[in-house]
Amino acid sequence: MEDHNFRTFLWRVVSIHTIVYFIAGILALLFMNYKELFAGDMLSVFMRPVDSPWVAAGPALQVFRGILLGCILYPFRKVFLKGAYGWLTLWLLVFGLSFVSTIGPTVGSFEGFIYTKFPIQYHLLAIPEALVYSFGFSYLLWAWYRNPRKLWTVLSIVLVAFILLMSVMGVLSSLGILNAA
Repeated sequence: MEDHNFRTFLWRVVSIHTIVYFIAGILALLFMNYKELFAGDMLSVFMRPVDSPWVAAGPALQVFRGILLGCILYPFRKVFLKGAYGWLTLWLLVFGLSFVSTIGPTVGSFEGFIYTKFPIQYHLLAIPEALVYSFGFSYLLWAWYRNPRKLWTVLSIVLVAFILLMSVMGVLSSLGILNAA
């Protein structure tokens, strides 16, 4: 296992978070009909429509969330980067704290079940995206440290750049500056 210097760890967390968040979001958008769901009576009161500039900016803004995540996880990195099942430890931590046991009543969380008026199907719809993200993030971060390759760094740079470009284009399109062909 290679050294865990802060810059390397931070880049890996930021890039994996951004990439996996983007993939999980696209899959949820395609397979869970977020456009219609977010426009419905229940969710439209607090979810922006999928064609909002803020939603388009979301993937690019995940870089900042990734920085926060990296800074928070760094002191505990040895707990989940070493060991054959470190990814499982990280997955339980990420899934448990960011989805199941959130501080506020979000859709799909324990607090959400108690305090919101959302029907059970709305809470259940949030689970697949959370599982895809938390598993993908946890396993890929752990695996990158288990099998460090320059290829992973290059690929992560290309994918994050692509996501940032797509996000900027989405914002420009939603503002009417960039017209779809």
